[in-house]
Amino acid sequence: MKANVHIIGAGVSGLAAAVRLSNAGYGVHLHEATPQAGGRCRSFYDAATDLTIDNGNHLVLSGNSSVLNYARSIGTEAGLEGPQHAEFSFVDLKAGKRWLLQMNDGRIPFWIFQDGKRVPDTKPSDYAAMMPLLWAGNNDLVGDRITCDGPLYRRLVQPLLLAALNIDPPLGSAGLAGAIVRQTLLAGGRACRPLIAREGLSNVLVEPAVKMLRERGAKVRFDHELHKVEMSGDRIASLTFGDGTVALAPDDKVVLAVPAKQAATILPGLKTPTQFVSILNAHFRCEPPPGTPPILGVVNGVVEWIFPFKERLSITISAADRLMNAPREQLAQDIWNDICAATGAKGDLPRWQIVRERRATFAATPEQDALRPGAITQWKNLFLAGDWTATGLPSTIEGSIRSGDKAADHIIRAA
Repeated sequence: MKANVHIIGAGVSGLAAAVRLSNAGYGVHLHEATPQAGGRCRSFYDAATDLTIDNGNHLVLSGNSSVLNYARSIGTEAGLEGPQHAEFSFVDLKAGKRWLLQMNDGRIPFWIFQDGKRVPDTKPSDYAAMMPLLWAGNNDLVGDRITCDGPLYRRLVQPLLLAALNIDPPLGSAGLAGAIVRQTLLAGGRACRPLIAREGLSNVLVEPAVKMLRERGAKVRFDHELHKVEMSGDRIASLTFGDGTVALAPDDKVVLAVPAKQAATILPGLKTPTQFVSILNAHFRCEPPPGTPPILGVVNGVVEWIFPFKERLSITISAADRLMNAPREQLAQDIWNDICAATGAKGDLPRWQIVRERRATFAATPEQDALRPGAITQWKNLFLAGDWTATGLPSTIEGSIRSGDKAADHIIRAA
């Protein structure tokens, strides 16, 4: 057995680091302040709908290599389900138009030259106008690199960038937007198949990892909050939890995989993003109408994405600060009206639940992106993980798992 690694936080970044380090033979000690693993990426029983729901609808693309490698390592890759090819259904509620975006598998985008496969009312040259995002710098705004108007922007670019950046796209980092485009759209349809955890996020990305870690001898503790770290020179000397202090051996390491606010509290002076943006998810207990696509993008509506599951329809609204204090009953009705218009669902408002995450992601502006720290810290045995660290991506599940991998890889390479 190699040295021990104490991982603080059992969200997907902490779990990814734990799995990678366990595979490399390290003694893993996973400490989670709450009663369950998964962080913002988990499932829970909801009494209002009498269903197990996810706290957020997390879309994975087939080009998200970190997510897929992680799922493969815990034996759950098959739990991420999607179409055989890159297809995205959209509806424009204001214009009354529906279309199916169909990308070909290869890197050469033949689909943009076919009227039935590209966005309605667009021409091939419109897509070339998006190219400046590919070489945008970290200090550039999306609105300074591309024209944020027209059918292509409103019906494809805006919905995709809003979902990825969780901020009004013109105000977002063009560098982060470019990274998303390079790793998905530019990589061709093989990298853009939408994948969803139909059986729940916890079943696919969380519980199997915890189970595997425990079977390998890892110590996994819940309701075990870190209160203080003690430094000695250029190292972390001890970790203080509610039930006592753990002294670290000379070769022991620590991965701090908690949200940015908690990390800054534990490590005063740590540079982290300071502005955060909300996401709103809602869940409705009903059978999805026959023919409801696996994921449906909504343009000119209150909702932005609709996901059908067994016995429920779920929606996501990004950059939702404007809705954080809206009356719940009226908001639920407005969302249900959009769902009915988009999917053909009928009837009165069914049982529902609204989940508002007020600090869901850091604001993906150039200024906030510049505040993201790397995995390596000034303390030789302490490493950082989390989607708010410098992953090169916005706050996505791919970025979160990538951060855990990076922290673990630094430890493994230094051994």
